[in-house]
Amino acid sequence: MLPGGATETRVRAACPHDCPDTCAMEVTVSGARAIKVRGAADMPFTDGVLCTKVAHYLERVYSDQRVLHPMKRVGRKGEGRFERISWDEALDTIAARFRAIAADDPRSILPYSYAGTMGLVQGESLDRRFFHRLGASLLDRTICASAGALGWKATVGASIGTDPEAVADARLILIWGGNPVVSNLHGWRHIQEARRRGAKLVCIDPRRSETAAKCDVHLAPWPGTDGALALAMMQVLIAEDRLDHDYIARHTLGFDALAERVRAFTPEWAAPLTGLDASVIRDLAREYGSTTPSLIRLNYGLNRCAGGGMAVRNIACLPALTGAWRHAAGGALLSTSGNYPVDGHALARPDLYPHAAGRPPRTVNMAFIGEALLEATDPPIRALYVYNANPVAVAPDSNRVKAGFAREDLFCVVHELFQTDTADYADILLPATSQLEHRDVHTSYGHLNVVANMPAIAPLGEAKPNTEVFRLLAARLGLAHPALFESDDSIAARAFRQDDERARGLAPEQLAEHGWARLNLASPFVPFANGGFRTPSGRCEFHSGLLAGLGLDPLPAWHPPAESVVSNPALAARYPLALITPPARNFLNSSFANLPRFRDEQGGPVLQIHPDDAAGRGIGDGQRVRIHNDRGEFHARAVVTTGVRPGVVVSPSVWWHKLSGDGNNANAVTASTATDMGGGPIFYDCLVEVSCA
Repeated sequence: MLPGGATETRVRAACPHDCPDTCAMEVTVSGARAIKVRGAADMPFTDGVLCTKVAHYLERVYSDQRVLHPMKRVGRKGEGRFERISWDEALDTIAARFRAIAADDPRSILPYSYAGTMGLVQGESLDRRFFHRLGASLLDRTICASAGALGWKATVGASIGTDPEAVADARLILIWGGNPVVSNLHGWRHIQEARRRGAKLVCIDPRRSETAAKCDVHLAPWPGTDGALALAMMQVLIAEDRLDHDYIARHTLGFDALAERVRAFTPEWAAPLTGLDASVIRDLAREYGSTTPSLIRLNYGLNRCAGGGMAVRNIACLPALTGAWRHAAGGALLSTSGNYPVDGHALARPDLYPHAAGRPPRTVNMAFIGEALLEATDPPIRALYVYNANPVAVAPDSNRVKAGFAREDLFCVVHELFQTDTADYADILLPATSQLEHRDVHTSYGHLNVVANMPAIAPLGEAKPNTEVFRLLAARLGLAHPALFESDDSIAARAFRQDDERARGLAPEQLAEHGWARLNLASPFVPFANGGFRTPSGRCEFHSGLLAGLGLDPLPAWHPPAESVVSNPALAARYPLALITPPARNFLNSSFANLPRFRDEQGGPVLQIHPDDAAGRGIGDGQRVRIHNDRGEFHARAVVTTGVRPGVVVSPSVWWHKLSGDGNNANAVTASTATDMGGGPIFYDCLVEVSCA
């Protein structure tokens, strides 16, 4: 009992953000106010620890920047001027506009959401049902991982890999295209334990990231050339017979065709493409082929290039060649999300789509929202409902995105916690709840536990969760199907297929009370020790029927960057520097970028540039520089450092445009071009020039 008779309670919660760690949390509440957020000490992967951002989560929840009431636009689009209205007026306005547009063609209405919350209830349930029943356009959610996910699926069959809690026994770990010190803190703890036990850590990244600085070896290939490096490694493994022939014979498909394909992809072939010495590539392949257990921890950074899907596929072939999958601490890990028996049909109810004659479902790729808003004609997009996303800040080629959002004939609704760059273009701005104010349940793509989120406090102001708003809109529009009015608790209880053996132990009441539960899988989970790949053949598919069916090359191949000195020398003559824009340490995509603690810690947009590139342009450390190409420009403070290789510049992102200092961020120069597979964007495949501002 506290002074004055107040009591403290602890509520089980889950971190909602787009991070593989999906931490289990405990929220301490005194009276009606949350006073502490900490990691759950009884959840082994979280182990009582939160990242710096979420450790200060109450600054986000109780920020004076929160949107707490419905508002309507009173200025020009993009100005961000609003006046307060009631929920009734907001809902009536939205319903009237949706009703009128749907009468012509409901596909002119587009939902836009992504991973602002990773929750199954608030992120992919009633929202999907509502827009399905309305007959709106479907959204292809490609902006982060679609290329790599397809490349992995074509090879392994599902987003399944090494148990993250088993990696401590690995002897060699290749950290490929990821920065776990920043973006997978709890996974990094297990990698560190492996190193304490004698493992060698090799980081493959075009820049000397926070992770690379802590590894034994750092290899810095040119952006977009990871696929070439993996092909050359395969060539060495096969040519020098560093193979597990028994595993290949029993558990793979297409080895002979693979061996013939990679014959010409020698380290000498890969060296000028990757910028790595042939001897370095050969030594890496030999060490990988002779060390047991070996683990590849790859991440989605390398899939954001023109050949990103094939690069992930090429890397995914390596553990099957050496038999690394036999070992609990071996194999490879991209994502664990495919282990969860999520009942996607029950959550999203695609059967609610009306399928009216002459109106087949139309799918819009979220990564290219600028083009969709400016160019779609069959039918044109006339209304946009944005939630769990900030596309004006995060989508590529942002000048076109801004132009699309600025259309005066576009009716735009944004449901948000803060007045983001995207919210500035809204006609109606709705207040959203934070994770502490609503019910949810979470899977993970970095461990094997389900995590429950119980509301710890009442919604602040007039904020409402996504699910409640869609129930209210369904009622306003007369969409009477019972599935549109299901409660959050009921949705959470139906999120997993209870007849799936992996769901044993995920009873809703038990999960809500305990806060988390490990999937019913062996511990350690060794998914492919005896084959059992989730491909159609049940084998690791060097030759992929899935890709062949899509009209793509069924074998591992080389897909060059769209923009590089080698692949596009004419463009490189004008814009000779390769720009990559990895996550800023203190932001998570564009989340947290508005909060003073994290914005101040980040210190403003910067551009890391090698001393040779800086000197040739008369750029000094700390000087303001202009980064530009034919698509646009942004400004940043130069950080002259040997942490990037010559020819590569790095600008940690994503800053909100309006907080960046010049009204632009790095996406002013990124391209709205699709990856080789999966329809993803090529954020890290971008040539620029840099000059003094």
